[in-house]
Amino acid sequence: MVTVSTLYAIAQQPPSPTRVRGTIEGVDGNTLAVKSRNGEEVKLHMTSDIRVLGLTKIALADIKVGSFIGTTTVPGPDGVPSAVEVHVFPENMRGTGEGSRPYDLKPNSSMTNATVAQSVVSNDGHTLLVKYRDGEKKVLVSPETPVVTYVPADKTDLKAGAKIIAFTKKLPDDSLETDRVSVGRDGLTPPM
Repeated sequence: MVTVSTLYAIAQQPPSPTRVRGTIEGVDGNTLAVKSRNGEEVKLHMTSDIRVLGLTKIALADIKVGSFIGTTTVPGPDGVPSAVEVHVFPENMRGTGEGSRPYDLKPNSSMTNATVAQSVVSNDGHTLLVKYRDGEKKVLVSPETPVVTYVPADKTDLKAGAKIIAFTKKLPDDSLETDRVSVGRDGLTPPM
């Protein structure tokens, strides 16, 4: 009985979103053909209300106290999380996904979306103290860490050769649907 009720509860949960990272190989109506970073051919159905966001490089110095950022981190050798990438949200996206949670970019990585409370510059880069609803975290951002920000984009930016990260969900027929795609500008590969 317990097993049956557990399986029923799992079956009733909505499908969890996943991410597809790769290069667009073609667009056919509302379907994107993407070659994922692991070489898999993936078809993504775009919803009618899809949000497309552009990503462009900015300087590490553009991260200011008060900026709302997202950062993928991995454990650093000294215990301070090291940033694999940082993306600065525009003001109209402040609060997006606020918090810290495991992430799938690299083994043992986490994603933290938070407000920069303090920035200390050293020879090794910047150490940021970021604060979010349930806590805070120090993050080391080296001079080599990719730093990007969001810029306006639309479906016309989704064309062959563009590098993307698409947020997807699996539908009952096992196809993938996306309602949000971030696309790199000027050949940029979205680092998150």
